[in-house]
Amino acid sequence: MPERLRVLAGDCHVTERGDRSRTYRGRVVVLIKPDDTTLVHDADGYQPVAWLTRPESVVVEGDGAGFSVTARDGQRCLRVVTEEATASRALPVTEAGVPVGTCPADGGALVRSRGDVVCLSCEHRWGLPAGASVTDGVCDDCGLPKIRVERGEPFHLCLDPACDPMEAAVSDRFDRVWDCPDCDGDLTVEFAPGRVYLACERYPYCETTFSIPSGVVVEECDCGLPVFETATGRSCVDGTCEYGGHTAGGR
Repeated sequence: MPERLRVLAGDCHVTERGDRSRTYRGRVVVLIKPDDTTLVHDADGYQPVAWLTRPESVVVEGDGAGFSVTARDGQRCLRVVTEEATASRALPVTEAGVPVGTCPADGGALVRSRGDVVCLSCEHRWGLPAGASVTDGVCDDCGLPKIRVERGEPFHLCLDPACDPMEAAVSDRFDRVWDCPDCDGDLTVEFAPGRVYLACERYPYCETTFSIPSGVVVEECDCGLPVFETATGRSCVDGTCEYGGHTAGGR
């Protein structure tokens, strides 16, 4: 179910208590957001005349015939009491984001918001890997948008990791490609929540690991490990490498 935005309006007395006390009266609109942030808007300007962000409690009493709102956060209190009520409704709201496609399950709009892709209809949410972008491509199997993510090279994968796991794609390409610099083992591709990394196959006897950054492999370092091109420049995957990503033939 979508979250609800409470909208109340009328001729109201508005009282703020905290560092100092202030009282207003006017025909205002009171918005109570799903996180309980309470805003009182009048006809002037874009900024509320009074507000309380994420208070500890909000109590709404009454109905369309008359209402009161009391929001409290520690010593601060915002209270709105009607002389005459003109509206009282609870409206469905979602977060807003950049449109990226259509949900194949219900035809709802898909938007990118705060590092996720969300359906505005069913509110299903898919997390995006760090540095990923949503493309115009569509998955042939499930109909969701495809994403582009760089982990050593660009991969074009389904938005749903259960449909097209990044782990499998990166492993197929880079598992055991490089040797461990600290022993004679191979470096295998391993995964942990929010992290893709190379680890020596001889763990726990050898604990060598290297995080795979969001970027592409452009060459091999003099140490034998890959050099990555990332948003911040080129460097060896080994952050302590004495060569710093340099190769015998230069850059």
